[in-house]
Amino acid sequence: MEQSVDIKAINERIKEESSFVDLLTMEMNKVIVGQKHLVEGLLIGLLSDGHILLEGVPGLAKTLAINTLATIVDAKFSRIQFTPDLLPADLLGTMIYSQKKEEFIVKQGPIFTNFVLADEINRAPAKVQSALLEAMQERQVTIGETTYPLEEPFLVMATQNPIEQEGTYPLPEAQVDRFMLKLVLDYPKKDEEQMIIRHNLAKTFPKASTILKPEDIIRARQVVKDVYMDEKIEKYIVDITFATRYPEQYGLEKFKDMISYGASPRASISLSMASKAFAFIKRRGYVIPEDVRAICHDVLRHRIGLSYEAEANNVTSEEIISEILNQVEVP
Repeated sequence: MEQSVDIKAINERIKEESSFVDLLTMEMNKVIVGQKHLVEGLLIGLLSDGHILLEGVPGLAKTLAINTLATIVDAKFSRIQFTPDLLPADLLGTMIYSQKKEEFIVKQGPIFTNFVLADEINRAPAKVQSALLEAMQERQVTIGETTYPLEEPFLVMATQNPIEQEGTYPLPEAQVDRFMLKLVLDYPKKDEEQMIIRHNLAKTFPKASTILKPEDIIRARQVVKDVYMDEKIEKYIVDITFATRYPEQYGLEKFKDMISYGASPRASISLSMASKAFAFIKRRGYVIPEDVRAICHDVLRHRIGLSYEAEANNVTSEEIISEILNQVEVP
């Protein structure tokens, strides 16, 4: 009986603490038309301290979205256009000799900010990717012999253009795994596109107001961790992850030769964190199976390696995840 009282208290607290979510979404919607999934994904990434990989054709308001979010949260924002000739120093900064002081001083690069938009991340070579990887994973940057911690909140939103593969480098699996979510964006609907035209032809383009401070986000992250997750839900998450590694144990023999590698333990962690953040956004103090199912595709789609056989049969990771969700027993 005691437990249900606890959940009630948690629920009340989360309801109170998550009141800013509606305001934040309202401000985002002033500028971003449609793209509800993108806004929700950005919020989940922000609240669960995870990075986001976006795949979509150019012109779907990816830059605008993260820029707007930075305005709302009063955070610093920088956009880095990845190109084949980019160097790690262009990202992190470098040592510069000061004649006045007669010594080397550090000039910090664009990574020293709260929100980084890594535009067309697959255009940059491996050295730049590994420099970004340290920043994403360790939340720190090493220039010369000194290591500098990055400011919190720190969020990397990387975009990938799915059409043009000329002159691009496939991202290493280890790096792709560092992204908590991979969101796939689609074109807007007809009425949304009409609205977008109106926005852009108006005398002044709509602007979002600043309603939060970075500290509010850091506090909200602590609250998200308090969202209650039952042991049954934990088992459900583990089952989903294990089904990507050993499909035959879950009655999915047909995928045994389609998957070259399954999701890592990082996927289970991301799935739990994102489920809690999703419950928080829905202003609930506990996680239900629907939360896990709602974010499952975004968390897992980039973490399942497809074999040649899968590619020959046009089987996508999306289909595999959907089948797993149909097959794994829901608590």
